[in-house]
This record gives sequence, C-alpha cells and structure tokens, in this order.
Amino acid sequence: MSGKKWTYENIQDLTGKTIIVTGGNSGLGYEAVKMFSRKGALVILTARDMKKGRKAKRVIKAEFPKARIDVMELDLADLSSVKNFVNDFKDNYERLDVLLNNAGIMWCPYDRTKDGFESQLGTNHFGHFALTGQLLDVLMATKGSRVVNVSSLGHRNGVMDFDNLQFEKGGYKPTQAYFNSKLANLLFTYELQRRFEKNGLDIISVAAHPGGSATNLSRHVETKLWFRITKPLLSIIAQSAAQGTLPEVRASVDRNVKGGLYYGPGGFNEMRGYPIIVQSIKESHSRKDAKKLWKISEELTGTKYKFK
Repeated sequence: MSGKKWTYENIQDLTGKTIIVTGGNSGLGYEAVKMFSRKGALVILTARDMKKGRKAKRVIKAEFPKARIDVMELDLADLSSVKNFVNDFKDNYERLDVLLNNAGIMWCPYDRTKDGFESQLGTNHFGHFALTGQLLDVLMATKGSRVVNVSSLGHRNGVMDFDNLQFEKGGYKPTQAYFNSKLANLLFTYELQRRFEKNGLDIISVAAHPGGSATNLSRHVETKLWFRITKPLLSIIAQSAAQGTLPEVRASVDRNVKGGLYYGPGGFNEMRGYPIIVQSIKESHSRKDAKKLWKISEELTGTKYKFK
C-alpha cells in the first residue's frame, strides 16, 4: 500500500448511514462511536450495562452536541438478549450500513455464558455470529452494507481443536481460549464473505485488529506477577484506544475496502501505527475449519443464515 497515513480525517461524510457498534461504551468501541457520530452517522451504541452506555453517550454529546447516538442494551453472552436487541432494532430502524462487531472479553477465568458456552468463545464469536445472522435481512435490504469483525494479533496463537472446542475435556487456559476466539472471528469473517459472494449479495465481510492498544480488556490479569513486570514496557509499546480503533473504523467506512480483507496497524509487528491491509495466518483461511465452525455455530446458537 502507499505510504499515506489513514486517519480520522479520511472518513467521509456519513450522514444518512446507520451503524451498530457492539461494546460501544468503552475502549475501542467508544472511540469508534465518537468518530462515526462526528461524521454524521446515526450510531447505535450497544452496552451490557445501560447506565454505562448512557454515560458514554452523555460524554460524547457534551463534546459533540450534534452527535446522533442511540443506546441499546445488548449482552452477547446471552442469546435471549441478542434476540431482544434484534427485535427492538428492527422495530425502530429500517437500514443498517455497518455492523461493527467490536465487543469482546479477554483472558477471563473459566466461566460459561447464560447459554452454557465457554465465556470467551461464547461472547467473542457465538454472540456475534447470532447477532449477524439475525440482522442479515436488514443488511441485505441496505445497499453496500458491511460486517466488520474485530480480531487480534493473538489469533496467531489460536487453535481450532474441535474435539475440545469449549474445553469440555479440560485444559482451560485463559490466554488460549482468547486466542482461539480471535481465530474464530477470522474464520467467520472469511466464510461469511464467501457466502455473500456465492449468493450475489451487495454486502462485504471484513476484519480488523487494533494491534497493542490501551483498553480495559486486560483487567482480568492486572494482578498477575508477569503483567505487573511487563506493564511498564507495554505502556510504552501500546498505542491509544483512539489510534487502535482506526483499523476497524477504516474497515467500516473506507470506500476502497473490499470483502475478505484484514486491517491492522502498519508499524513493527502490527503493534502500532496507521491502518493498512495486513495478513492473517494460513489457518484462518482454512475452508474446512470455517465450514465446521459455521455448522457448529448454527447448531449451538439456533441461528440459521437465510440468504435470499
């Protein structure tokens, strides 16, 4: 790619666009909501905690009074919450230009979602899989719409062990579970793009990652000795959440984006820098694994993608 730096200033006027940002009350999602709303989009800020979601909206509107932000409750670890959100969205909105699947949890102690899924895979992948599938008809009705899934550098260490996908046989490690979920995000992204193309739909599926960014995702390991030792170095390496959100923002709105691309920071080892097209590991492009994960995801979430 060219040496030009893609920044907030490259975002075109988004007036008339409707964008959903999952996990929009903090971190990368919050910064994305700010950028989209400043450029004129109607942004649906989803949050598990409505109090936090409303506070985020107030803070943004205090700085940008003309920002159009609607706060809606969504807990991706609860499929009934996903269904309720989708129903409420369809009752109130007629178009969806961008679904930014940004929300996620990281390095959590072993837990299960309300539907019995391992919490990290359940929240980061299954929840977004269900959400996307249930919003598919609105996406299809919106010309030039797109789905953007947020992965991580950690996907490089992910493994799709379908014999122990949710650690049913034990061996749970918080970091490995997170890495696996981020690999799942990419398998889903690429398979979704293939299905969009197969069905001749005017929708694209894209992925992005923030590199090393300063957010609250590491809260589950802040008391660990290794984290306390490496935190000073991490604070030097990590970029701000505003900078880290640029790859997913670019994937969401850049007119030159094509389906199946992956965006990340252009600096050393993709840790920081301005967003460019990057490459994911070859395992993320496995059609066999993608189809298997898709089938499992449909069965477990009860969400069937209905392409017309």
